[in-house]
Amino acid sequence: MSGRILVADDDRDIAGFVQLNLDLEGYDVQVVHDGQAALDAVLADPPDLVLLDVMMPVLDGVEVLRRLRANPATAALPVVLLTAKSLSADKVVGLTAGADDYIVKPFDTLELIARVRTTLRRTAEARSASPLTGLPGNHRIDSEITARAAAGAPYAVCHVDLDEFKSFNDAYGFLRGDRLLLALASCLLDTVAQAGEPRPFLGHVGGDDFVVVCTPEQAEPLGQRLIAGFAREVRNHYDQADLERGWLEVVDRRMELRRHPVVTVSIGVACGTGEGRDHREVVAAAAEMKSWAKTQPGSLVAVDRRG
Repeated sequence: MSGRILVADDDRDIAGFVQLNLDLEGYDVQVVHDGQAALDAVLADPPDLVLLDVMMPVLDGVEVLRRLRANPATAALPVVLLTAKSLSADKVVGLTAGADDYIVKPFDTLELIARVRTTLRRTAEARSASPLTGLPGNHRIDSEITARAAAGAPYAVCHVDLDEFKSFNDAYGFLRGDRLLLALASCLLDTVAQAGEPRPFLGHVGGDDFVVVCTPEQAEPLGQRLIAGFAREVRNHYDQADLERGWLEVVDRRMELRRHPVVTVSIGVACGTGEGRDHREVVAAAAEMKSWAKTQPGSLVAVDRRG
């Protein structure tokens, strides 16, 4: 694991000890010796992690932390506090101010490295997840497909998308739209759980786009189960009058009233052998099949059967 780390500690011996050990682990380390210098360094070029001493001149570590959390550009920056105090009240102050972790001095090398690695890993996982569904995001999706392709075994990529989701959002608002996306995510989780072994991977690209990576044998049955489950669930998200009518009436950009059917699911499936076909081609083929499925009425699983 690599990354840029800012160490802020007015004790030059401790700062040097921390820098030496992090350097040996392959991290790119910058050292400053007061709180204002730490704040300036972060704002000039935000690192991946800040190790921040609590007791420092000019600005103390807790005040630096508060200012970082108050700035939208640095609010999510991971910060680990270094403190010579072990009283629980001091720990609470730091954690309440927004620290991700703390290390009590004196600390040994193993603890330092372990806490740095854990915080960086936890932050990377949080950044790669969808903020709405909590499912893995684009980085994890790409990593999963790349790994399956490299393993050499056949795999399938299923691109899942909702039809008429925009009209649903326009009619009911984005809050009900988010609830519908969460319902789709729940249906996908249930479907993946029923798929057997090896367990499929589920990720959220964004909006109403999701990806499932599974074996070719799992793909079509998984898609059909999802369609059936979502068809039952989606009815809970419409007003009864709209359900009885069978459509939503939404004014378009030309100020014309148009009818839109109940939201359905389109699924595009493409398979890779793990050798000979670039995994990016498989992803593109799944997206192409999904786009074709969306031109057809109702829910559909469209499988790329080209060689």
